[in-house]
Amino acid sequence: MKWLDLPLARKVQGTIQLPGSKSISNRILLLAALAEGTTQIHDLLASDDTAHMLDALAQLGVAVTQIEKNGYRISGINGTFPITDADLFLGNAGTAFRPLVAVLSLMHGHYRLSGVPRMHERPIADLVDALRQLGANINYLGNPGFPPLEIKPFAPQSSNDMHAVTVKGNLSSQFLTGLLMALPLSGKRSIIEVTGTLISQPYIELTLAQMRHFGVPVEHTDWRQFVIPAHQKYRSPGHISIEGDASSASYFLAAGAIGNGPVKVQGVGRNSVQGDVRFAAALEQMGAKISMGENWIESSSANNRYNGKFLQAIDLDCNHIPDAAMTLAVTALFADGVTMLRNIASWRLKETDRLAAMSTELRKLGAIVEEGTDYLRITPPANGLTPHAAIDTYDDHRMAMCFSLASLGAPVRINDPECVAKTFPDYFEKLSQIVHFETE
Repeated sequence: MKWLDLPLARKVQGTIQLPGSKSISNRILLLAALAEGTTQIHDLLASDDTAHMLDALAQLGVAVTQIEKNGYRISGINGTFPITDADLFLGNAGTAFRPLVAVLSLMHGHYRLSGVPRMHERPIADLVDALRQLGANINYLGNPGFPPLEIKPFAPQSSNDMHAVTVKGNLSSQFLTGLLMALPLSGKRSIIEVTGTLISQPYIELTLAQMRHFGVPVEHTDWRQFVIPAHQKYRSPGHISIEGDASSASYFLAAGAIGNGPVKVQGVGRNSVQGDVRFAAALEQMGAKISMGENWIESSSANNRYNGKFLQAIDLDCNHIPDAAMTLAVTALFADGVTMLRNIASWRLKETDRLAAMSTELRKLGAIVEEGTDYLRITPPANGLTPHAAIDTYDDHRMAMCFSLASLGAPVRINDPECVAKTFPDYFEKLSQIVHFETE
């Protein structure tokens, strides 16, 4: 499908069962593969990104069996992949590419990892530099600092009982996640020092939580030093269920706040380990009515009005919700005042340069946008959204999902809607369950 036309919405209300979290799904798949024992995984996200991880694990010799619609049995390899020579294609799945680079670099095989052209534009030098400190033998097969990569057998830099490594924290949390997940395989006490400001800290909390599920504790001091004790081994917890995706929840919660609601999402709630659950608090700051249970969140417009609008602009440091912050950028179109989203430089290194892409597409809808190196300043159009804008999505699933919310203010065309397959293949079907359009 080349495009999808969304008419103006006339009503927003309903309940959505969320798909499994992408971030948790790919972490759990890799940890289950590395562990001792067999793990049954339930409610796994079905998407391009998880498909790439499942394919890669199978190529590496891991026994993967589908046991139900979104359930798999993974037979752990106890720390060493049986296949020692493989070519792995990982699409644009950063949550698969970065951790696999780290894990394979500490093994004794010969591997080549590649992806789509956009993946080959996403920097990976900071992770490679950190792994080389440990003795990893990694070569760039294209532009230095970027995939594709060749990994040769690991040659430890020292024979002592400890690994010490430094990694930059201000570019991508996935680099630190990769190191954290890989280093227990060495059996040595490992210390990771993080330089610069650690971005997306909640994603590191997520990594540590999943590692604990598989029996490996990690100590940290002020999110700057991480210590993995010696003689650690991943052990299967037996069964594990994936909670709903908090980033995906943001689109439906925003719809409830913009379009009166109520809209309830099920599968994620107050006890979530995902940082993007804090998106609900940002909506509350904007004036939305939010209620939350153990496994659900509900949003609606409050009775208060801000110059005729349900929502008011906010000024927010978005370091803790980098993906969900994109949803705030579109929500800002429906708020009274000027919205400032700060500390979002990591957007430039995602599936596309999201700062530039978001600025371009918001302007099509009539917004005045100031794009900084790490911020967006968004002034909504004074006389409503420009109707029938054709939104380009840049092969970026989150661009398509975010801008679907524009239909709450004007008819809109979403180009290449099928790019949502990366994380949420049936997104538009789910959206139609809660958004009732004028043509209906």
